[in-house]
Amino acid sequence: MAEVSAKLVKELRDRTGAGMMDCKKALAETDGDIDKAIDWLRQKGLASAGKKSGRVTAEGLVSSYIHTGGRVGVLVEVNCQTDFVARNEAFKVLVKDIAMQIAACPNVEYVQVSDIPPNVIEREKSVEMGKDDLASKPVNVREKIVAGRIEKRLKEMALLDQPYVRDQSISVEELIKQNIAQLGENIQVRRFVRFVMGEGIEKEESDFAAEVAAQISS
Repeated sequence: MAEVSAKLVKELRDRTGAGMMDCKKALAETDGDIDKAIDWLRQKGLASAGKKSGRVTAEGLVSSYIHTGGRVGVLVEVNCQTDFVARNEAFKVLVKDIAMQIAACPNVEYVQVSDIPPNVIEREKSVEMGKDDLASKPVNVREKIVAGRIEKRLKEMALLDQPYVRDQSISVEELIKQNIAQLGENIQVRRFVRFVMGEGIEKEESDFAAEVAAQISS
């Protein structure tokens, strides 16, 4: 596999408007062939999404998803640029799919990693640093292991980093980028809340997330 240089990534990004990580992945998948990488990004719907990512999103929809049996519910706000796109059926389907995704992800608490407050990150670090399996390791080794674990943990808490339940080969972020390319507007998940029946009350546990995922995949 050809080495993917920063210069090549920048060139691809300038030509397509796709995100840096998407460009890097496209070049890796195509052995550094920039023309093939452009085609790869176009096939994934990512080539024009990056150019729209800075546009203001003041329209959109608030949608809900209630899992069968009424034991898990989600409210989510997804924004776009115009009321015209907000009324588009493809956008409505996207918002509903995002709501279903949230219902299936009990560990997700934030839209993206950058939304996670510093005090939450510090708490997670403190928990990891105090785990028994690291007690005998030197401090520098422990810190490296904890850094890797924290990165993974933070992604587990972020909606955009989750594998899309209908297609595990892409993330929720990539799904949104595909819709940005298709609809021609910037799209942002602004906020969400997930309700679980009886949450906080001591009771027998049920795997609601598995039930939701099974229903979505069926």
